[in-house]
Amino acid sequence: MNAGDRVRVDRADQTYEGVVLPSSTREHIVVKLEGGYNVGIDREDASVEVLESGVHEIEDAQTDDGAAGRTEVSFDSDLPTIALISTGGTIASTVDYRTGAVTARFDAEDVLRAVPDLAGRANYRGRVVANILSENMTPDVWQELARAVHEEIEAGADGVVVMHGTDTMQYSAAALAFMLDTPVPIVFTGSQRSADRPSSDNVMNAVCAVEAAKSDCAEVLVCMHASESDDVCALHRGTRARKNHTSRRDAFETIGAKPLGEVEYADAGAADPGGDETVDPTGAGVNFRREHAQRDEIELALHDEIESNVDLVKFAPGMNERIVETAAEDASGLVIEGTGLGHVNTDIVPILEDAVDDDTPVVMTSQCIDGRVCDRVYDTGRDLLDAGVIEGEDLLPGTATVKLMWTLANRPDAVAETMRTPIGGELTERSTPWE
Repeated sequence: MNAGDRVRVDRADQTYEGVVLPSSTREHIVVKLEGGYNVGIDREDASVEVLESGVHEIEDAQTDDGAAGRTEVSFDSDLPTIALISTGGTIASTVDYRTGAVTARFDAEDVLRAVPDLAGRANYRGRVVANILSENMTPDVWQELARAVHEEIEAGADGVVVMHGTDTMQYSAAALAFMLDTPVPIVFTGSQRSADRPSSDNVMNAVCAVEAAKSDCAEVLVCMHASESDDVCALHRGTRARKNHTSRRDAFETIGAKPLGEVEYADAGAADPGGDETVDPTGAGVNFRREHAQRDEIELALHDEIESNVDLVKFAPGMNERIVETAAEDASGLVIEGTGLGHVNTDIVPILEDAVDDDTPVVMTSQCIDGRVCDRVYDTGRDLLDAGVIEGEDLLPGTATVKLMWTLANRPDAVAETMRTPIGGELTERSTPWE
């Protein structure tokens, strides 16, 4: 029995039929079922019958004798060079057959081998910055990531694709938008569903991200499914993106506007599998509907200092005031996610005033998904302004937190001014209803 064989596996009172996949251990058989899911089975507990040998050619994989296959990525001088940087996450995950859970295991080159549709679209350089699930992301890793991206662009990369877990992608994208002045696209992408699932979005998202990285938009972008269908990926500005659903493939939205652009998957330069047609290297299928920074418009620069001791506190009716007090005492900066136009209980206002008096900047944002803070309408808001609280305009709370971290480290003498000044498209001039 070898990888690629079609088999029938009998175990206890269950029977499985499918194609044998490479296994991470000798003790397990991994079978790709008809429905697209994988199942791992202990060899000792199973009876295996080979129905057909070699029905699928499994390339670049580990065989039964434990030999690891390798691939070489050829260089084509007619194609742009895209740096693929992996931080982990579902798009770079596989199944751990010991636990049955998904775990981050692939490096960037593994991702390239796992998504053969990327071949012929660009020349690739693979690099691993971290191999973590995104809930384990930290400001220290943001710094490592920013430095890695800076080095890749400095070395001649025409664009960068960052493979990242979706849960904290918006934070990391915002961080790089503040840390880097970039002359080329930096595109974050991930997947909501792992590669072993038939509904996985990893291939389309990766392909569309590469196409976006070849475009003329020199900004930090988030590239994810625009709908539940496999037709279009939306391009969100990194500082305005928000994950709005736990598991839908179109979980990400641009808050306060339509996405910056989109990539049509069907037109993303894919070659005819049965023909000699080559992939269009220019970023075919990428369309922008709003103004954006142009490729080579600014010079590459790195501003990677960060003050990580910033807390984000969400106000709720009846909350223990000590939570705010403790955060204000311990943090170098504080972001409040207030109600409506930017309010908290009046009993909390003196706590925030004391924090400001102790040189701890406090930025007010809103729990509302859309709109902007305005503390000039109601008495509580005016009291907050009198206390020295900084209006966060229409900053997303997460983006405000990242920006305050960056501001405290890079512009400590102009915190209020910087928080109200757009740097990476995080602030809009005015909030208006849109269709």
